[in-house]
Amino acid sequence: MAVEEPLELLLDGSPLTLLMRTPGNDVELALGLLWAERLVTAREQVSSVRLSADIGDQGGFGEPVLLESNRVDVWLSGAAGRRPERSFLSSSACGVCGATSLADLAQDFPVLDSGLCLEPAALLRMGEELRGGQPSFQRTGGLHAAALFDGAGRMQTAREDIGRHNAVDKVVGRALLDGRLPCADSVLVVSGRGGYEIVQKAVAAGIPLVAAVGAPSSLAVAVADRFRLTLVGFLRDGRFNVYSAPERLQPD
Repeated sequence: MAVEEPLELLLDGSPLTLLMRTPGNDVELALGLLWAERLVTAREQVSSVRLSADIGDQGGFGEPVLLESNRVDVWLSGAAGRRPERSFLSSSACGVCGATSLADLAQDFPVLDSGLCLEPAALLRMGEELRGGQPSFQRTGGLHAAALFDGAGRMQTAREDIGRHNAVDKVVGRALLDGRLPCADSVLVVSGRGGYEIVQKAVAAGIPLVAAVGAPSSLAVAVADRFRLTLVGFLRDGRFNVYSAPERLQPD
């Protein structure tokens, strides 16, 4: 059975949102969401992070905490990005879309000009590695996964969550902690479909290529076209479809 529990996210001590997620890597999840919502635009803007749990507190930027926590409080410096104008609820079914149109996205994020180029065989291997690296899915059959690979095909980070967008936020949050954003030479591979929220988060993280095991949505394709993001769907069974910016994939 897949685990789904609420996580309250506070910003500078004030409630921001309630996330429904699979517990684990909660600091990464919170920071990845703040990055996607343009509330954080640099690691230095995060002055501290506090995890509150039923059995105690853990602070700082350490490795993922193994306590079952129900609240993350992120404190920002005075140089942080825009401040939220609203609170919002995030379910495990879909991501929080703070930017509601292509025009809004274009105000916040540049067109991706990465020179990343892959051989199709390398992308297929990434899909296989993602499927082989989902231990929780193997046990429950109910979790999604996201993995970030470098341009040489090496897996950098992989995370699982009942929400596909949560898994992406955890991967991006890890990249923020490691000082690797924007990820101009990286590939994001996700289980399931390639929805708008996945592409939006990739654009925010500067990821130039997204590959999904399932089909993309029409809005995801529109966003990918607008930002020159290479969007791949149906990455399975030794094949895939390319929906935008095909120049990043070398012909056989």
